[in-house]
Amino acid sequence: MLDHIFLSVRDLDAAVVFYTAALAPLGIVNWLDYDGRAGPPGHPDLKGFGAHGRMFFWLREGTVDARSVHVGLVANSRETVDAAYAAAMAAGATDNGAPGARLHYDPRYYAANVRDLDGYSLEFVYKSWQHES
Repeated sequence: MLDHIFLSVRDLDAAVVFYTAALAPLGIVNWLDYDGRAGPPGHPDLKGFGAHGRMFFWLREGTVDARSVHVGLVANSRETVDAAYAAAMAAGATDNGAPGARLHYDPRYYAANVRDLDGYSLEFVYKSWQHES
C-alpha cells in the first residue's frame, strides 16, 4: 500500500487546477498547502490531495522527469519501518535517512528513507494516528 507520492510539475498553479477537477470524481480533494520552510533545508512547497483523512498525492513545482518521483510506503509499526529499511539496505539500497521520528512533519511520524538501485527515493512510513481505532 502506498502512503504518499510527490509529482513534479512545470506549473504548480495549473496542475492544482487540473488535478482538483480530475481527482474530484474519485473523492480525492485538494486539502493542504505545505510550506517547505517548515521542513528540513531544501524541502519543497507542496500542494496535497487526499481522501478519507489521508493526504497521499502531492504536487511540487520542478523539472518534469520520471526520475523526480518520491514514493512513500505504509508500514504498520515502527518495527516494520526498521525491518523494511534493513531489508532494503541489505538488498543494495543507499541510505537516505535512518529510521526515526520526522519531527518537522509530526512527532508521531516515524520513517526511514533509502534510494533504490536506480536512485529513486523510497520512504517506509509509520504514522500512528493512521492506525488508531
